[in-house]
Amino acid sequence: MILNIILTTMKGVVGYLSGNVALLADAFHSLADLFASAAVLFGLKLSQREPDELFPYGYYRVETLVSLIVSLIIIFTGIEIAIDSLEYIRSPPAEISMPFISLAVTFAAIVASYLIGAYKERVGREINSTALLNDGRHSYIDVISSLVVFTSILAEYAGLSGVQGIAGIIVSALIIYMGLKLTRDDVLVLLDACIDRDSRELLRETVIGMEGVEGVHDIKIRKSGPYLFGELHIEVSRDLSTEDVDEIISRIKREVKTAVPSIDHITIQPETFKRDYLVVAVPLEDDRGLKSHITSHFGKAKFFIIAKTLKGRIIDFRIIENTTRSLKTKRGIKAAELLKKEGVDVLVLEEISEGPSYVFGRALLGTTPPDGSSLEEVIVNASRKFSQNSGSAHG
Repeated sequence: MILNIILTTMKGVVGYLSGNVALLADAFHSLADLFASAAVLFGLKLSQREPDELFPYGYYRVETLVSLIVSLIIIFTGIEIAIDSLEYIRSPPAEISMPFISLAVTFAAIVASYLIGAYKERVGREINSTALLNDGRHSYIDVISSLVVFTSILAEYAGLSGVQGIAGIIVSALIIYMGLKLTRDDVLVLLDACIDRDSRELLRETVIGMEGVEGVHDIKIRKSGPYLFGELHIEVSRDLSTEDVDEIISRIKREVKTAVPSIDHITIQPETFKRDYLVVAVPLEDDRGLKSHITSHFGKAKFFIIAKTLKGRIIDFRIIENTTRSLKTKRGIKAAELLKKEGVDVLVLEEISEGPSYVFGRALLGTTPPDGSSLEEVIVNASRKFSQNSGSAHG
């Protein structure tokens, strides 16, 4: 702001004394920058206030509102330059007085505006401030504007009239385009539109790769000033305890903060992982496919059939060997661990002892005695029974 006051004064005084209309217009442009910077300062200060009863989500959007004001100033600046350029084309000055002083002031303005813009952008990235980034881009527009003035003074000093007006119209079109684009982004943020798709995808990739998370959906992200607010639903295994789920959520929040530092708050809704099919396991005496014989022994069973069922029919199955049956102790527990790794939902068995039951925990929807004249019928009946009881298949 201090530098803009100096630039505005220098351009205004030299432009007035020399009669250089372009330099005077550039002085008003710098004055607009001064007001824009003041607006950004006000917005940044206000956005740092703590949440209260009236604004429970904080004052972050004040910065977005100020950013919108700056964007509109950019548009009006472009229109102003276009009007001045047209006027200049219609009535070019007969001669330019004080050309060397005007060139010196304009060159100083180019250098100062570039340094100011680079500084604003660097700090804007560090604190993730949209308003400051927009104001930095506005300062780069000042560089272009002053460069046009500098070139036009040289051109007219060399005897080429009207050059400044033509260049000014081209620059004003670029300025207005940039202002409209920034305005669009600010308005979308104020309307809760999701414009930061990169952060959303990064959020999804971070969560889906974490241990204990089976799936993620309904990811929503919105920008509020320099910060992001997010919410998502995660799918977890049915056998996890409340403490396990809480630990997963805490771990997700820590990882997300590291991956997406601009996240200020994230809401995570856990859900039981759902799938359309059920996995049914049956202990077998032999391996003869769907013609195998069922055994009532769990730990001593030679094989298990693992059947994937959907809507009352078997869509896939495989028979695995019970490699734990030769153990002298804890055969049932080890067999339960084997089937749990296979993602079994339903176990066809007359009864299950306490040890294996504890191993399965909530991962198992339940057990059911064999019901049917064939292995295929037994599997289908077990699947139908638990599909009806559970309402939907969970795994």
